Amino acid sequence: MRYRVRRDRLLPGVPFLTVFRRGVPVLCLFGAMLFCPRAVFEGTRSGLLLWAETVFPTLFPFMLVSGLMVSCGGITLVAKLFGRASSAVFGTSDAGAYAVLTGFLCGYPMGAKSAADLVRTGSITREEGAYLLSFCNNVSPGFIINYVVWGTLGREDLLLPTLLILTGVPVFLSFPFRYLYRSGRRRFQKSVRKTGSGDRSFDLAALDSGLNDSYEAIVHVGLYIIFFSILIRLFQEMTGALPVIRFVLPLLEITGGIRMLGNDIPDMTVCYPLVLGLTSFGGFCAAAQTRSMLKGTGIPMSPYIIQKLTAAAAASLLGFLYLYLS
Repeated sequence: MRYRVRRDRLLPGVPFLTVFRRGVPVLCLFGAMLFCPRAVFEGTRSGLLLWAETVFPTLFPFMLVSGLMVSCGGITLVAKLFGRASSAVFGTSDAGAYAVLTGFLCGYPMGAKSAADLVRTGSITREEGAYLLSFCNNVSPGFIINYVVWGTLGREDLLLPTLLILTGVPVFLSFPFRYLYRSGRRRFQKSVRKTGSGDRSFDLAALDSGLNDSYEAIVHVGLYIIFFSILIRLFQEMTGALPVIRFVLPLLEITGGIRMLGNDIPDMTVCYPLVLGLTSFGGFCAAAQTRSMLKGTGIPMSPYIIQKLTAAAAASLLGFLYLYLS
């Protein structure tokens, strides 16, 4: 008996050109890693060191406590303490105040994780979660002070304007953004809480569950940092000093990108606005981390990217105007 191999069984419903186009980026990446093993090693090492020495000790405690706050009812206390203030300024529900606090104080991607946790537990609606994501997922004040101003720019006179710009831009943009999600209401309505969410007592079982969730989240963050660090090293190895590549590479990862801008652009009138824009945007690595935090919430990523790019443009413009007028 002769058997006939059918093409539609090999590629059911998918044209060959479509499969080829989808596979080309992965094949190119695989080839680049084979021909540039040193760049892969250095990228992996630098990303791992950044995660282990800076990101893990900075974010993991907050991720753990954040999960415990949501699961053990701490959000109720935060809502009572800061709910009215957050509602008056940002138009959020009382529970949304928790995402506002963590988003502005703890750094990427804690704003996204807090908003996502509140949506999953039913503390806020999905619309409010998308609104909170539009302005609450930012770098921390510690990162701005230590890494951006002192470590990269090296000018203490830029400390106050940098803090005001990077904090004030998302606050200001929250006013137009809220009209996209509130549907004419003055504030977001309280969501119907799921049964049992936020009612657990703080015990070893809750701690164990919080450790598992936080560990999974922080590992995802670390793997994204390593992957984008490898991409940066590969592009640097293969393209050399091409001006276009050197301009695009900082967009991949915020920490290395800020360092590259500070080293490659000596003119402060150009460097400062670009650093502010990248810090406000967060880079594609932070966007990938944010996307991983939103799984199971139904919050779309496309509006978030547009909103962060809007904030980046506004921060860059304000930075340029400050240096020009001062």
